[in-house]
Amino acid sequence: MNNPMTASIVTQANTTDGEILTVQEVARFLRVPKSTVYKLARVGELPASKIGKHWRFLRRDIHDWMHSRSQAA
Repeated sequence: MNNPMTASIVTQANTTDGEILTVQEVARFLRVPKSTVYKLARVGELPASKIGKHWRFLRRDIHDWMHSRSQAA
């Protein structure tokens, strides 16, 4: 059975997961300096895309990355 409320919540979650973040937003989320985010992105440890001179990150990729690191610890 389709529930309009459930569909709305799922749509909102998908939109948030696909949200594109900047270096500053990722640094704030991870509570690390921006230089750490740049370094992790540059060496390929943090999932990121470079568009021109700018690094961009998908919120869901950052969440997944954090989850995988917490599982490994």
